[in-house]
Amino acid sequence: MSKKLNRRDAERERQVELNFLERVATRIPKETWVLKPLGDLYTRCGEFEKGLQVDLNLTQLCPREPEVWYNLGCSFALLERKEDALIALGKAVEFGYTDAEYMRSDEDLSSIQNHPEFEKLVIGLEEKA
Repeated sequence: MSKKLNRRDAERERQVELNFLERVATRIPKETWVLKPLGDLYTRCGEFEKGLQVDLNLTQLCPREPEVWYNLGCSFALLERKEDALIALGKAVEFGYTDAEYMRSDEDLSSIQNHPEFEKLVIGLEEKA
């Protein structure tokens, strides 16, 4: 019974956090310190389309930030938009993303991890390290 309560409590906390961040983002829509955790929370809640919209917005606000492009790649991959995911990950690498090991193991990218272009990206990162 305690696990069910804990799960319910965690879900309730996540919903409170999501509601809070959505309200703040409505008031200050260009603040990346609000949008980054909001996009992450949408993804953790399985609201991939909403997460994608936040990630697209972030690429406009932080066009050279590698983690923003990496997260966009994850959002596309979660939505089975494989080519878009690979393009976004390529941008992440172009702007300085370097963690090949994490990229290989990231479950958000599972839909593209067997793609030849994904393998090229990861091998390129490993060779640079």
